[in-house]
Amino acid sequence: MIPLPGIFSMGKKCRGWKWLWAVLGAHALHAQPLLPTREKIPELTREFRGTWAAVIYNIDWPSSSKLTAEQQQSEMRAILDRMQSLHLNALIFQIRPQCDAVYSSPLEPWSPWLTGSMGKSPGYDPLAFAIREARLRGIELHAWFNPFRALSHSSAIPSSDHITRSAPQLTKHYHNMIWCDPALGASRQRALSAIIDVLQRYDVDGIHLDDYFYPYPNKGERFADGLSNQQRRDIVDSFMCDLYQKVKAVKPWVRVGISPFGIWQPGVPAGTTASLNAYEDLACDAKKWLSQGWCDYLAPQLYWRMEGPQSYKLLLEWWRQQGHRPVWPGIATSRIGSSEDPGRKAEDIIAQLQLSRATKDHPGHLHWSVSAIMKNRDNIQEHLKKIYPSPALVPPMNWLNRSVPMAPSVTAERKKDTIVIQWQTGDHSTHKIAIQGRLGSQWQTLRICPTESGGTTIPRMDAIALTAVNRYGQISLPIVFHQP
Repeated sequence: MIPLPGIFSMGKKCRGWKWLWAVLGAHALHAQPLLPTREKIPELTREFRGTWAAVIYNIDWPSSSKLTAEQQQSEMRAILDRMQSLHLNALIFQIRPQCDAVYSSPLEPWSPWLTGSMGKSPGYDPLAFAIREARLRGIELHAWFNPFRALSHSSAIPSSDHITRSAPQLTKHYHNMIWCDPALGASRQRALSAIIDVLQRYDVDGIHLDDYFYPYPNKGERFADGLSNQQRRDIVDSFMCDLYQKVKAVKPWVRVGISPFGIWQPGVPAGTTASLNAYEDLACDAKKWLSQGWCDYLAPQLYWRMEGPQSYKLLLEWWRQQGHRPVWPGIATSRIGSSEDPGRKAEDIIAQLQLSRATKDHPGHLHWSVSAIMKNRDNIQEHLKKIYPSPALVPPMNWLNRSVPMAPSVTAERKKDTIVIQWQTGDHSTHKIAIQGRLGSQWQTLRICPTESGGTTIPRMDAIALTAVNRYGQISLPIVFHQP
C-alpha cells in the first residue's frame, strides 16, 4: 500500500483525483504483484552435468603454482561462471592429490600445486572459497580424494609433516612414486580421517574417489606387499564399504561417487579389450561396489569412441546392467583435437552425451576435464549450449530418502521488465529453490538458487513457478504465479 496522508485535504495543490490516479498508476507500473494460480507446470529437468577439475600438475586449476591468491580465485570464478552459463551443475574438485590438502587441514600439509612448496599456505582456503562460489551459482561441489597416493614422484620435496616423513612406515616406493600401503590399517584410517574431517567441516555435496587404489602397473613390476590380488581386493572392498557407511553416518545426504577405470576386466563385456586389468592390477572391483550399493553414483571412465574394441556404447550399456544406482559415464572431452586421439571432434562427445540420456532414471555424465571446456576445443561450448538449453537439477537419491520439503512462502512482483522474487522456507531441509518461467506457452527452468539467498530478480515472464529442493534432491509442490 502507498501511504496517502491528507490527500483529500490538499485540494487543488494535489489536483484531486487526477493526481491520485497518476501516483497509483506510476506505482502500478513500477511494482505490480503477480497473482497465485493453479496452472499446471512441466516437470523440472533432471540430469547430472559434471566436470572434473584436477589440481595435480596444475592440470585444470590453478593454471600455475605461481599465481597469487587473487589470481587463483579469479580463475575459479571464471570456471564456475562458464559452468553456470553452459548449465553444468556439478564440479568434481580434487582436494587431496597426494596426502596433501587443497584446504585448511589439521591433518595434512598444504598441496604444493597451490604455491610451489608443500606446506606453504596460499593465504586463503580454496575449498571453502570454491564451495561458496559454486553454491551462489547453483552448482554442486564434490570433493575428490586420492586415498593412497603419497607422492606422484619420489623426487618431490615433501614438508616435514607429510606422511613420507611423519609416518614413512606406512608407505612403499613403487617405480618413481611413493604409495601408502592399503593393507595397513593405519594407512586406511588416515585416508578415512581426511575424508571425514572435510565432511564434518565443509558443506560439500559429494565425496568422490577415482581409480587410484593401487598404482598402475609399470613394466611388470609388482607393488611389494607380498599379497595376492584377491587379498588386495578384499582390502579395498572393505575400505569402500567402510567409507560409504561412515559418510552416511555423518551426513547421509552427501553423495559418494566412484570413478573407476572404464573396463572392469578385459573381455567383459565380450569383445572388449584393454591393456590394463583394473580388477586384478588396481584391486578395483567397481562392479561389486555398484551392485552392493556402496556408492551413490558410479562414473566409469569411458574415454573411448562410440564403437571399437573399447566401445563407449557397449560399455555404458554393460555398466548400467550391474546395479540399480546411477551410472554417469566419464566422457573424454579433453581428447577433442588431441594427439592422444587424433581426429576426435566435438560432435563425437555430444553423441556420447546424448547416449548417456538413454535411461529414464538418473540421467547424467561427467566431462574430463574442465580445461577442455574452458579452452573451447572444437567450439565445444556452442555444442553444449544447444544440448543444455536450460539449468537442470541433479537426480534425486530415492534409495536414501523420499521425504519432500514444504513449499516455500513466496512473493513476486513485476518491476518494469523484471520480476523481483522473495521467498522464505519453513522447512530446514530445503537446500535450493528451482525457478521456472513461462513466456507464451513455453515453460523453461530459469535458475537454481541457494535457499539462503532469500530472493532473486529474473527477466519478465508471463508466469513463474518456485519449487523447494532438499539435500536428497526431493522437491516440494510448486508455487505458481502469473501476470494479472
